[in-house]
Amino acid sequence: MRPLFTIQLTLALLWLYQGLVPKILFQSPDEIIIWQNMGIDLVLAKILLGLSGGIEMLFGLFFLKWPRSILLHSLNIIGLIGLLLLIIYIAPLQLTAAFNPVVMNIAMLMLSVVAVQLIVQEQNKDLKQ
Repeated sequence: MRPLFTIQLTLALLWLYQGLVPKILFQSPDEIIIWQNMGIDLVLAKILLGLSGGIEMLFGLFFLKWPRSILLHSLNIIGLIGLLLLIIYIAPLQLTAAFNPVVMNIAMLMLSVVAVQLIVQEQNKDLKQ
């Protein structure tokens, strides 16, 4: 299924990018502030930022490893909702910036919703045969 492959690859690349660029390579000041808003000092915030980047990259690789996992997409949906709620609570001004978490999280969340629909459709088709 070509659309499902496109979704999987897109989610993998987005998670890999989000983990690597703003969290590991460049340690975005906005990302550090989010950690500090939770009461974490600067040194530990930078460490946790790098660790969270690694986890995001690992999560991105999961989309390549398990291309038809409803569980993985469900975790993606729940996680993205959770991250969005966290930002609303901890750093609501982030929601007013260009390319803010609302745009990114909802887009990635909806990719997973469509992927689940495609996987279920494919499974139903296989059952009918």
